Amino acid sequence: MEPLGDLPRGIIIAATPLGNPYDASPRLRHALEHADVIAAEDTRRTRNLAAALGVEIRGQVVSNFDHNEQGRVTQLIDAARHGSVLVVTDAGMPSVSDPGFPLVEAAHDADVAVTCFPGPSAVPTALALSGLPVGRFAFDGFAPRKHGARRAWLESLKAEQRAVCFFESPHRIADTLADAAEVLGGSRRAAVCRELTKMFEEVRRGTLPELAKWAADGVKGEISVVIEGASDVVVDLEAVVAVAIERVHAGERVKAVAADLAASYGVSKKEIYDAVVSQKTGKS
Repeated sequence: MEPLGDLPRGIIIAATPLGNPYDASPRLRHALEHADVIAAEDTRRTRNLAAALGVEIRGQVVSNFDHNEQGRVTQLIDAARHGSVLVVTDAGMPSVSDPGFPLVEAAHDADVAVTCFPGPSAVPTALALSGLPVGRFAFDGFAPRKHGARRAWLESLKAEQRAVCFFESPHRIADTLADAAEVLGGSRRAAVCRELTKMFEEVRRGTLPELAKWAADGVKGEISVVIEGASDVVVDLEAVVAVAIERVHAGERVKAVAADLAASYGVSKKEIYDAVVSQKTGKS
């Protein structure tokens, strides 16, 4: 194995542990000790990580977070022309739903060298732990916060055959899973992965309705969600609606029928409900 040697001049983006400091790579440890400048999302957390690793930071440490990173670009590009600038976030890979992208983009445009010291990332960790088919996947960052935007985003996933990974706040996960169950159907499976690599790591798998019911009691920690891709079996919605209409004519309630058929066929409860009501075959 070759010695680590001097750090390269330019921008170095490096992944940091998600929770367990032992996941830090030797290259990250070396960079924390020898970088001329460290651009950190939270300077205190970066110093704490270095202390946990037994590393002495020798370079200048500056903050580089969501609200100031655009203003840091010129300063850090200038520093990278003459030395090494290490970019780290609180956990995982910079620029992947974390600070770092504006600097990396500017460095490429300015012909300043950019390299990466790979390592932990919540996305492949959650995908690997999900137990779902993830050979093809999409990463969507954080789920939209507002109800309307979130439902529109979920609607766009109805025919998505790749698995989809996204991050979510513990304060919104219950609402997001409930919306996902309604929009994507009752048979779509998912995995909620929380506190990855930490003491209370947990992976909860099930259908979207099952997970929504579980999350209703409250979920804590940092959360990544994986939803399996849509089946390539095309469901004839008109045929499903025809069945719903027959059952409603027989005396069943529209809401109950829509929920039951949505779970059975993996289609949207709202679509069935709206189609039945639009034909004025019954009342909810």
